[in-house]
Amino acid sequence: MSGRAAQAALRIRQSFDFGNRDLAKWFPGHMAKGLKKMQASLKKVDCIIEVHDARIPLSGRNPVFEKTLGARPHLLVLNKMDLADLTNKQRILRELEQQGIQNVLFTDCLRDRDLHIKKIVPAVTELIQKGDRFHRAENLEYCLMVIGVPNVGKSSLINAMRRMYLKKGKASRVGGEPGVTRAVLTKIQVCERPLIYLLDTPGVFSPCVGSLEVGMKLALCGTILDHLVGEEVIADYLLFTLNKQQKFDYVERYQLAEPCDDIQTVLKKIAVKLGKTQKVKAITGVGPNPTQISHRGFLKPPTREELLMSLPRGHCLEKIKELQP
Repeated sequence: MSGRAAQAALRIRQSFDFGNRDLAKWFPGHMAKGLKKMQASLKKVDCIIEVHDARIPLSGRNPVFEKTLGARPHLLVLNKMDLADLTNKQRILRELEQQGIQNVLFTDCLRDRDLHIKKIVPAVTELIQKGDRFHRAENLEYCLMVIGVPNVGKSSLINAMRRMYLKKGKASRVGGEPGVTRAVLTKIQVCERPLIYLLDTPGVFSPCVGSLEVGMKLALCGTILDHLVGEEVIADYLLFTLNKQQKFDYVERYQLAEPCDDIQTVLKKIAVKLGKTQKVKAITGVGPNPTQISHRGFLKPPTREELLMSLPRGHCLEKIKELQP
């Protein structure tokens, strides 16, 4: 396939047509209220844990967090590492360090025994002890605030820490779509020694996302409701990204002849692969004896999550050129 892939690569799009899409329609304005409540609660917070998707480690984070919540020690947790390409892990860490982010951990919160979860308590304890707790210096319990954009695994992180340290079940609802957590600043115990509480918060977007490209990356990772962007648009952007990065695994997986730049063709192949087709009878011909023929039509197009999960794991949605050594 390598020869055909090289030839097809010459025919793929070099840019994605975003059309006249309006970013403002993707991001609800009510999130400012939640951010104000988070800021008002800083006086009882010892450390900030920001959770983000490891597939987009360099973009999509809310810059407002740093401006409004940056007065506390900060730990960045890049979650869903099982879905990310970590071959560039050291380059990602160096790039983040250049942005002033020095405390970074990678996690997979859905695993029952994720060894990376064990690193969180020692990391935040060290950060807190290095800083000035002001009026909380006499308080023996630690209070952490978990923040991030929607659907990056904040509630999953809390539940994972409870499983790890308290041997208890879920305390926060989780789901595959953004907006599952709606209550602001729910206090949840996650550790006994030291005594640690986490404040769970709903996901908050930046009021102004830098570009449509960043917005599409967020949509691919499920931080924006699919129907706001358009399921087919999201799928098309994923196809564009895979082709541009020359990741042609989908060709063999979906039994295509060569890399393809037409989303309709690829979606039909995926529908067949996932068994999402049905036989449809069509009437052809004229006269008293029309002919009935059968063909396969869409029963239900594959969702964004099915499209991502059916691909080989280990994809990074960032541009390679952003990861300079």
